[in-house]
Amino acid sequence: MFENLTDKLDRAFKVLKGQGRITEINISDTLKDVRKALLDADVSYKVAKKFTDDVKEKAIGQNVLTSVSPGQLMVKIVHDNLAELMGGTSTEVNIKGSPPVILIAGLQGSGKTTFSAKLAKYLVSKKGRKALLVACDIYRPAAIEQLKILGSQIGVEVFFEENEKPVKIAKHAIAYARENGFSLVIIDTAGRLAIDEEMMNEIAAIKQEVNPSETLFVVDSMTGQDAVNTAKTFNDRLNYDGVVLTKLDGDTRGGAALTIRSVVEKPIKFVGLGEKMDAIDIFHPQRMADRILGMGDIVSLVEKAQEQFSVEEAQKLQKRIAKNQFDFNDFLTQIKQIKKMGNVKDLLGMIPGMGKALKGVDIDDNAFKEIEAIIHSMTPNERSNPLIINGNRRKRIAGGSGTSVQEVNRLIKQFEDTRKMMKLMSGSGGKGMMNMMKNMKQQKN
Repeated sequence: MFENLTDKLDRAFKVLKGQGRITEINISDTLKDVRKALLDADVSYKVAKKFTDDVKEKAIGQNVLTSVSPGQLMVKIVHDNLAELMGGTSTEVNIKGSPPVILIAGLQGSGKTTFSAKLAKYLVSKKGRKALLVACDIYRPAAIEQLKILGSQIGVEVFFEENEKPVKIAKHAIAYARENGFSLVIIDTAGRLAIDEEMMNEIAAIKQEVNPSETLFVVDSMTGQDAVNTAKTFNDRLNYDGVVLTKLDGDTRGGAALTIRSVVEKPIKFVGLGEKMDAIDIFHPQRMADRILGMGDIVSLVEKAQEQFSVEEAQKLQKRIAKNQFDFNDFLTQIKQIKKMGNVKDLLGMIPGMGKALKGVDIDDNAFKEIEAIIHSMTPNERSNPLIINGNRRKRIAGGSGTSVQEVNRLIKQFEDTRKMMKLMSGSGGKGMMNMMKNMKQQKN
């Protein structure tokens, strides 16, 4: 995500290295490269030019502190302007109403149906809502079946009707929701391969009938400026409340994320980062600007960790580590929790400085598969007492896991190194992490 843009912006800032102050002359090349980087990321020329003009206006005449280089100051100005370009602050979804209704719109293939289920799961777990998914896409083959399958995966009921028009399905669904105590209704609507009058009339009619508390436009971020043009057409007709960018984890240049807000003047509210039902995030412009400029996103990383690791669990684990009781059962639990946090490479990229280090490195999401197979091939006694795993046991474990003895040896060595490192960190370091988790939890509440 944004790798090419990050690299090009980094090279642009190097022009200012060694300069004593910012002048109109010495930033001209930098801003030229910044504009080129934005254009290469599929940002429209008009937006890219206005962006660099704004940066130039703020940069000229800035006093450079002795502790801050012109390059560092320029990074800060570009960072702040990037965040502002994408909306400045995050915007909550509106879930007020009796019940609140969220209408999902977009073209076919943008990921509407999958996002509808993700949003239901998110609002059930985060807001404690009893959600009802509504299948109003009666045209795409298997669209209703897809929503039913996703609904069963997340434990959310799906309302559908055979041989009925979408407007009536939506109306009947809301009546059903009121009668059965649902506190949230999410309506998945039909898309087309391209915008047509019939499609726009239908979605407009549904909106008029159900009067949603929130209308979200879902767009495939990999379509770049086409996504922005489609977003504008839908907004002119629907006047929706916010944008959802899907497939942001794919091979995207980032133009849609950087441009949509300024074109349609509506906030980006969510981003989709994969196919898993929990691969959905609130869009934070400041954090996204951090990631684009290679600064990582440690706040999001800690928040993701909080969702999987409780303070109580951390305290129990710390006690086991302090007593040198950390074993393969604990190791396996940690792996499972890390996997739940999301794409491994994306997680590592949230650590400041790791984005560049991982450039060109392919980290498979199945990277833990072999490790899990080896641990599952151990007996309960071996998992609890790693020191008893001798040569014969290692051969048996290798055979049972479909790996080699060398791979088993490597894992056991890595485990021992990890245990030693965690033992060293179990003092103030471990407490520091738990205090950080506690503080962040208090801030969120």
